[in-house]
Amino acid sequence: MTATPGRGPRWTTVVLSPHFDDAALSVAGYLGRTAGPTAVVTVHGGAPAAGRISWWDAGCGFATPEEAYRARLAEDARACALLGAEQMILPNPDSPYREAGDLAGLADFLTALPPQTRVLVPLGTNQPDHTAVRDQALAALAGRPGLAPYVYADLPYTGGVRKWGTDAAVERLAGSDKYGGAYRDLSAAYELRVAHDIRLDEREWAAKRAAVLSYTSQLAPVAVGHGPFLRRPGPLQAELIWEAVPATLDNGEGNRHAGQPPHIGVG
Repeated sequence: MTATPGRGPRWTTVVLSPHFDDAALSVAGYLGRTAGPTAVVTVHGGAPAAGRISWWDAGCGFATPEEAYRARLAEDARACALLGAEQMILPNPDSPYREAGDLAGLADFLTALPPQTRVLVPLGTNQPDHTAVRDQALAALAGRPGLAPYVYADLPYTGGVRKWGTDAAVERLAGSDKYGGAYRDLSAAYELRVAHDIRLDEREWAAKRAAVLSYTSQLAPVAVGHGPFLRRPGPLQAELIWEAVPATLDNGEGNRHAGQPPHIGVG
């Protein structure tokens, strides 16, 4: 369903998924534990214009961008059904098919949500589309004090951190040169308080794996960049979600302690 401001059911939880598959990869376990109606909103969910196919879609075996889009939309519908979430789509084509700039429909959608809706935003690790969704969503949510933003670790990117899935994961992420840049950037403006530190049990992993396997057209190319991310045990079996609280000043001079993220509590 196309996401329209002020229309549709009142969800308790909304997950902003930059692309088809990001919500399932990153927070399927959380959604399985969440009560109340939920929605997965794919921000880059619009149809591409006819023309040259992107390198990614060609690598996935598609002949045209239209063919790739139809397949991805159907995959996402299957995954959302398995997750028990409503499929919502914003009209932005995937990044190879669009120019940089404001993401159409995102701010309007967020400002139309009722108070107390939980909005989950990607951390933005090593992926410019994820970062754009994060920054524009947080800017829109800043004008809505009744909507508390949450930030989820975008998998499988953050899952490359050593000790992922252990009590040391946040500390390792914060100190990682390869994976920690987005976390440190966000920590400059927000105190990131761990709200959900989820280690999936066998039943939860089976349910998440089924949702992830819905995105069959992309699994092989993702594995090229991230290795055997579907292995068991593996990175997808641990999910982290932070509450993003605007950072307070750390000293009387009005400056934060340079180079140090705020205190992180592991839950």
